[in-house]
Amino acid sequence: MWRGGVQGLVSGDVRLPVCYNRTHSRGQHTEATPSAEVDVKRLDGEDTGIVEVVMRRHKARNALGHVFISQMREIITSLSCDTASRVVIFRSMVPGVFCAGADLKERAAMNNISADSFVHRLRTLMTDIASMPMPTIAAMDGAALGGGLELALACDLRTAAYSAQMGLIETTRGLLPGAGGSQRLPRLVGISLAKELIFTGRRVGGQAALGLGLVNQATEQNQTGDAAYTEALVLAREILPQVQTYRRTDQFCCNVIPTRDRQEGMAAFLEKRKPNYTGE
Repeated sequence: MWRGGVQGLVSGDVRLPVCYNRTHSRGQHTEATPSAEVDVKRLDGEDTGIVEVVMRRHKARNALGHVFISQMREIITSLSCDTASRVVIFRSMVPGVFCAGADLKERAAMNNISADSFVHRLRTLMTDIASMPMPTIAAMDGAALGGGLELALACDLRTAAYSAQMGLIETTRGLLPGAGGSQRLPRLVGISLAKELIFTGRRVGGQAALGLGLVNQATEQNQTGDAAYTEALVLAREILPQVQTYRRTDQFCCNVIPTRDRQEGMAAFLEKRKPNYTGE
């Protein structure tokens, strides 16, 4: 399937984006516009290569609606083909909220066919995030509920403020997690605990989430409300020097087919030289 110049190559649990010769404007989405629910901020100086995907749907607490999903997918597609993007941080500009989950007001107006299509788009978005070729970090400074937690689970790493609330709460509304959370949560916390959290719809705070293995870092919230983002930025800076030779195919080599970059990486290791990656 073609999506804006990216073709998904599926292998195991990882879909590898294959980018073709196409010009991607690095200025695209770098500044917020009145209609932007999701935007991009590129850091510079010593942080060049770190990119922030900024969620800013204030009135709906970053709920996953049609416009939000479309803008997010466009950004993910662009970043996946941008070799200058080395580490991506997902953060929210809505105080006290990371992402409140699916937009239930929009969903209530859908018939069954439309609802199925919406869930498919949501699931595809999470798969696209999980398939990004660079490390991704979710910075949860507020509530990450339902689809919001599924978005964080699709990232490689997660940071959280102690005050953040997380949970796959769909069962409390007569629904089931439909965007990959029921598969990704057990990989982090184990099958039995994941079932307990999903069956009960329980919410956990950032400190408890750290103990469960749901997040990588957790910290007290600060006065500016961005403690998790600060932790994510520290982590991104630590990753950045190593990511020059990082490829998703190297990290998940047991799940993907052989590639030229994997072969080049092994050859460079054996020959004790710097690898020459081509993105293939």
